[in-house]
Amino acid sequence: MNAKDRSFPDKRAGPFPEPPLSFTDREGRDVEVRAYEEGDEEALVEMYVDFDPADRAQGIPPAMESRVRDWVDTLVEGLNVVAWHDDEVAGHATLVPDGDEAWELAIFVHQTYQRAGIGSKLIRALLGHGKDNGVEKVWLTVERWNRAAVSLYEDVGFETASSESFELEMVLRL
Repeated sequence: MNAKDRSFPDKRAGPFPEPPLSFTDREGRDVEVRAYEEGDEEALVEMYVDFDPADRAQGIPPAMESRVRDWVDTLVEGLNVVAWHDDEVAGHATLVPDGDEAWELAIFVHQTYQRAGIGSKLIRALLGHGKDNGVEKVWLTVERWNRAAVSLYEDVGFETASSESFELEMVLRL
């Protein structure tokens, strides 16, 4: 399905904060979310190589380091924010242009940092970064049984556009 076939809500979601954004997560860790910078690539690759296979969804992130590197190279062509705890990547969120005026969102939080409130801050900062860079239409797919993710997306303002398979397609207008 392309953006022309997708129905986006008329109402705009937000407002969303623009990065950088600093906060203390539920585990008491100081976290900073900032826009991706060129020197962040190795730390991103390291996070994805260490990603728990049980947390992979829809085949991503890839499992092999060489594939992770190629995948990260593709992602960083879009808009990206990275959550840092000290010098370690806690999470990464990206908006990738789909060629039809819309952007696909993907978010990953390393298993060490899950369930601490980082995903919510990360996605909100990404959407603020996207709006600041002219993004208006955002969509994503999520496995329908991933209730934590679906709840996060709904809390941010995403609406279900399609639920015809094991995945939900959700949309948002900035």
